[in-house]
Amino acid sequence: MTAADDVSIYESIGGGSALAAVVDDFYVRVLADPQLAGFFAGANMQKLKGRQVEFFAAALGGPDFYQGASMRQAHAGRGISQAAFDRVAFHLAAALAAAGFPAATIALIAAAITPLADDIVSRGLC
Repeated sequence: MTAADDVSIYESIGGGSALAAVVDDFYVRVLADPQLAGFFAGANMQKLKGRQVEFFAAALGGPDFYQGASMRQAHAGRGISQAAFDRVAFHLAAALAAAGFPAATIALIAAAITPLADDIVSRGLC
């Protein structure tokens, strides 16, 4: 095993500053999407962006620990459908691609995020 094999996704993408830029672009895309913008009405976007960077950093092998609510708690009662979850995932992939991330890295990140649908999507919604 080489030192390159030990590099986390977090490190390979450029760390916290790269994640912050992706999260900023991601929320521009999500808030411009009429099917998603309503979910964020009244949200403290600065705090939400900070939590999102923290979450992604922890999920991708960075030094941060996610200290927010569980995915189930944070999204409970919001009426999030699988279609809305999929649109968010689409915007995340687009933001990652726009930042120049390789397709293989985007696929790894998508693979880490996709299982969260079980905790985010409201039961009974398609």
